[in-house]
Amino acid sequence: MPPHVYGCPHGSVAGESGGHVVTAHSRAGGSPSLVRGLGAWDGALLTVGAAVGTGIFLTAGDIARSLPHAGAILVIWVVGGLLTLAGALTYAELGTLYPRAGGMYVFLREAYGPLPAFLYGWACFLVIMSGGIAAIAVGFGEYLGSFLPFFSTGHVLLAVPLGAWTWTLSGGQIAAASAIVLLTAFNYVGLRTGAGAQNLLTVVKVTAIVAFAGIGLLAPPRAAPALTAPLPSPGLLAAFGVGMIAALWTFDGWYGLTFSAGEVRRPERDLPLGLIGGTLAVMVLYLALNAVYLRALPIEAIAATPRIGESAAAALLGAAGARAVSAIVLVSAFGCLAATIFYAARIYLPMAEDGVFFRGLAEVHPRFRVPGRSLVAQCAWAVLLTVSGTYSELYTYVVFAATLFHAATGAAVFVLRRTRPELPRPYRTWGYPVVPALFILGCALIVLNTLVEKTVEALIGLGLVALGLPAYAGWRRRAQR
Repeated sequence: MPPHVYGCPHGSVAGESGGHVVTAHSRAGGSPSLVRGLGAWDGALLTVGAAVGTGIFLTAGDIARSLPHAGAILVIWVVGGLLTLAGALTYAELGTLYPRAGGMYVFLREAYGPLPAFLYGWACFLVIMSGGIAAIAVGFGEYLGSFLPFFSTGHVLLAVPLGAWTWTLSGGQIAAASAIVLLTAFNYVGLRTGAGAQNLLTVVKVTAIVAFAGIGLLAPPRAAPALTAPLPSPGLLAAFGVGMIAALWTFDGWYGLTFSAGEVRRPERDLPLGLIGGTLAVMVLYLALNAVYLRALPIEAIAATPRIGESAAAALLGAAGARAVSAIVLVSAFGCLAATIFYAARIYLPMAEDGVFFRGLAEVHPRFRVPGRSLVAQCAWAVLLTVSGTYSELYTYVVFAATLFHAATGAAVFVLRRTRPELPRPYRTWGYPVVPALFILGCALIVLNTLVEKTVEALIGLGLVALGLPAYAGWRRRAQR
């Protein structure tokens, strides 16, 4: 089937945008639809941009505290990367099977029905994506404050007592909210503008990270990591599990391209290339940076520092190097924020079209051909979470539920091969059924570990997801009327 009409029963028209051949779908009633203007290169940059944020410059300390062994730390990153790659190989089949906006929402709906899909989309809007956007933006504001003190989180601009609780507004929150609004505006005015800004930021940050990793690997080492030292036997599996959670959290965002599958020019080719190629690039970057950290500082020092990127640069390159890494983290956070805003808004369009979300969000902007109202709604809620300061607690609660949804999405490959064998599958998961089974197993182990170690947070997260049940019932009744 020609790529420009794949998965689009209403036909298409071709056009040009920014020098790229694009395809605009026309929906029922002649209403405007999204434009297929993303290639494999755009997809790979989106994958890298969505995954590489501030986490890789922070989480090494968490892993070293749980498992103080240089060799085991590298193994954690290798295993975490392979599990993420298994997810990318699995999601690539689903993305080419249903090359539409929405990603996991569409996959869950087609495999299990509308309710599980809605609960995922509900959790995304309530916390998973909006809270993630807020968290990334606040991290950006924190690093911006190290260069411009007005924007630091410690610079309180306003304090309002509310009973036993005081609401504060800091310069860091102002910077975070401004970044969300600015990048939403870039995404609003067209696919190529939003993708172009995201691509540029990703190229800049990857270039800077590669330069830092190269210099760090060539510089004289300050520490001698004992890669083959005996492993600590008591609680080894539990420690490895805690470290894996931190590593997989750092890889999070790798699936973002599937949410924009409705805007990929040749999804049967470009989506697998972008998703898998981008994930492999992230694996290489993360392993290189961790090798630099282990050459720069002993395990005890890594475990004691909250900002391993800056501490490693200071040890290897001095104060100027630490300052340069702070700038890299700043750009990295901004680029990750751009990518997340770009793909996350694509979830709410199919939800609204299905009649289980705000009806107005089903509209595509007639001129810019982007989900404009979804972008605005996402922006408003993420800014509210940012200035309220509640995003951190909420995001912690729903990580458990988000992993459950990933396990269910991985299982959707098996479900759809059984229930919809007649559908064309331009790409089939490499290593099926072992690869998707390993991805599901990895997610299941994280779910089990979280349930045991953080039972209260896990149950609260499920409660937040369950709040979507009455909302779903209300929207369904309205749609039926």
